[in-house]
Amino acid sequence: MSLEFLHSDKAPAAVGPYSQGTKGGSVVFVSGQLPIKDGELQEDVKKATQASLENVLAVVEAAGGKLEDIARVGVFVDDINDFGAINDVYTEFFGDHKPARALVEVAALPKGAVVEIEATAIVG
Repeated sequence: MSLEFLHSDKAPAAVGPYSQGTKGGSVVFVSGQLPIKDGELQEDVKKATQASLENVLAVVEAAGGKLEDIARVGVFVDDINDFGAINDVYTEFFGDHKPARALVEVAALPKGAVVEIEATAIVG
């Protein structure tokens, strides 16, 4: 099986030597997406969460998938006290779709971001 390296102009470019996502067969791995919208790093945690989720979805869509194909989400935050605010945005974004999720606090994120979100999707 060959891998397809994904790119979407709707998501920010990778900040390192990796792709926005990788597709192997029907499995899509989305690299951590920073909360960048219209070229600007979002600092408000709710706006940041929304931007990161939109960027994740853009990469899933580049693989031919849709929101309902997202099976697992990993959320990295610089402040665990933002858990409730992130859940509010997450709930609205996914609605009745409930992918598995992990949310962990980390010491720091690239570019000083408040959140970074990665995902795995099953498409096709």
